[in-house]
Amino acid sequence: MNLLTIVGVLPLISALLIAFIPSKNAELIKRAAFAATLVVAIASIFLVTGFDKSVTGMQYVQSNTWIEAFNINFAVGIDGISLVLILLSTILVPIVILATWHESDLGRWSSKSFYILILVLETLMIGVFAATDLFLFYVFFEAMLIPIYFLIGGYGTGNKSAAAVKFLLYSLFGGLLMLASVIGLYVIAGNQIGATFDLTQLATLEIDSNTQNLLFLGFFIAFAIKAPLWPFHTWLPDAAKAATPGTSVLLLGVLDKVGTYGMIRFCIALFPDASKTFTPLIITLAVISIIYGAFMAIGQKDIKGLIAFTSISHFGFITMGIFAMTTQGMSGANLYMVNHGFSTAALFLVAGWMMMRRGSSTIADFGGLQRVTPVMAWTFFIAGMSGLALPGLSSFVSEFLVLVGTYTRYPVAAVIGTLGIVLAALYILIPIQKTLHGPITSGNENLKDLNLREKIAIAPVILIIVVMGFYPKPVLDIINPTAEKVVVNAGFTDPVAKVGK
Repeated sequence: MNLLTIVGVLPLISALLIAFIPSKNAELIKRAAFAATLVVAIASIFLVTGFDKSVTGMQYVQSNTWIEAFNINFAVGIDGISLVLILLSTILVPIVILATWHESDLGRWSSKSFYILILVLETLMIGVFAATDLFLFYVFFEAMLIPIYFLIGGYGTGNKSAAAVKFLLYSLFGGLLMLASVIGLYVIAGNQIGATFDLTQLATLEIDSNTQNLLFLGFFIAFAIKAPLWPFHTWLPDAAKAATPGTSVLLLGVLDKVGTYGMIRFCIALFPDASKTFTPLIITLAVISIIYGAFMAIGQKDIKGLIAFTSISHFGFITMGIFAMTTQGMSGANLYMVNHGFSTAALFLVAGWMMMRRGSSTIADFGGLQRVTPVMAWTFFIAGMSGLALPGLSSFVSEFLVLVGTYTRYPVAAVIGTLGIVLAALYILIPIQKTLHGPITSGNENLKDLNLREKIAIAPVILIIVVMGFYPKPVLDIINPTAEKVVVNAGFTDPVAKVGK
């Protein structure tokens, strides 16, 4: 096994070891899970040190025969795009465990079950970003539904069972469409180059336009549901409201990125002609997502619903950057996936602490927190400003690249999308004003500020948000070569700037 495979299986091995700890030793289970995920995060950093940024192809490649009869392999490898998303996953998991230390205590099942689900989910997240065999990717893609379903349904709040079932049904529907396209590709490959699920070989297939369009739609709808992109988004607000804050971080911060990652890795790479055909429609859906998500966020009274709808708007920006088919837009979209993951993590974690202390998720119940809990208030403010894409914070760089990259090819879409920035000022600043400023709402007088554990958990997230706002170059250096390769392989070149006389 190479380092990539070791990083992927470590959480699964840790889950198996934790299974032998008695359920009554909840504190030991939590510490073991945190230690295991911390080791995985450190190991994943070594992936960066050994990664050659000048190479645009796959690195840390490993391929072993899995199901020989169908030429299915356990094949993994990473490029710049998948590397940064794996890092996002491995960094966020230990932060989530530390920040939400008592999240599993009131669940339907024991703390042991909760952390086993988290660790299994981490292995699946790494696997889905590393798989270079289409069948293996599909297995990881579908298997991720299981731990998330039980995390929402077993440890969530409110109408958690209905939200978990809705999430599962939407995802299974998309997965079935993708399975049909996977089978179609396999049959076509068998007729042309021999039956295979290898992505590099599948990209060389000659497919007529009508068939390619149908296969593209099977993949795209599955990824649009996962992303989530309007109008396939309706499962997300219910799931975000029902899930615990830690589960919501992993759901919106990492798992939803599988949708936009899949659009790059499969829709554009395997079906370049169909991508050109559907690009105007997808750009339109992305713009609608930006505006719709922003307007819905403005009207939210529930803090978790607010964050969910802001994410729909942000995923509109990511999708627009991907299908702008420019190197700036593609790099910005990939950077946005990383930055959105950390910004959303900060928002959900701080919101979770606020709700735990206040016993409510209604925005109107959090008045005057800046006077009572200044550290918690300031972390929420910084996270909100990052969601607003304030210059100097991480989201600004990625949003700027997306809009500039889109404007060079689709100026009208970019101009309309810019309205989302204006609306963001409303859906972020109004809740901040209501929760942090003004008179202290009755019941907030004796709320406790962040404790040491919570400060340690949120500190690296805030640090990343600030550092990435001022110096995104290290991450862009990893992303840019692969982003440029994706655009070129799809048959696009960057538009030449026109200089007026």
